Amino acid sequence: MNERKASHLNYSELWEQWKEHGDLEAKKKLIENYLSIVDYVAGRLAIGLPKNVSKDDLASNGVMGLIDAIEKFDYSRGLQFETYASWRVRGAILDGLRQGDWVPRSVREKAKRIEDAYQYLEQKYMRTVSDTEISSYLDISERDFQNMLQEVSVMSIVSLEDPIREEEQETRLSLLVDEKAKNPDYKVNEFYLREALVQGIEKLTEKERIVISLLYYEDLSLSEIAEVMSLSPSRISQLHSKAILRLRGTLDKQRNLLMQKD
Repeated sequence: MNERKASHLNYSELWEQWKEHGDLEAKKKLIENYLSIVDYVAGRLAIGLPKNVSKDDLASNGVMGLIDAIEKFDYSRGLQFETYASWRVRGAILDGLRQGDWVPRSVREKAKRIEDAYQYLEQKYMRTVSDTEISSYLDISERDFQNMLQEVSVMSIVSLEDPIREEEQETRLSLLVDEKAKNPDYKVNEFYLREALVQGIEKLTEKERIVISLLYYEDLSLSEIAEVMSLSPSRISQLHSKAILRLRGTLDKQRNLLMQKD
């Protein structure tokens, strides 16, 4: 098939030509047709990242994820490619960010301090703790705590995408969506981690739950959420950071319990 012929085929025909006949022109056309997915995902992830991280770099990694998605997608199952590709593109971009080690060690340490504080205090009091209580535990002012949240907000973008265990590919966020059947041992662990995540979300404040819902379920950007909630983007970023750090602490605690049972 030549390029002119490929350009006149509809999506289903392009998929058939690529998957059934290995037509590289059809594959090229599919990549071109779905590049908007890369632009959208890269644009969302770019919000809140340091200025030294360029959107072009994000997009470059995203294109690799798109190509991988097109190569692995089973079009015969009648599933929505856009959803599948979005996860692949997002994963490729996040992998690129991790490999670039774009988060300074000092920021990672601050995020860990806040995460540990939430985990300790909420376990101690068995309730959601206030900013005042966290600030007191960290021995800093509330203003300094808010500044810390703003500083670690860039790290929280990938927090739910991090592997549950370093040697595994499964992520915290994968617990929020349906997956193909796993082996029995994995399903047991997944059940307890999912339950821990649900309980963690229930402990969030109302505003934090709304931010998590709009970002991860409704697929809105942080700026769009700020408009919906009539808050500043920086405030939305702080709410997101607090929610993610709380959830990380909850899931890490459950993960440690499961590792002790293994």
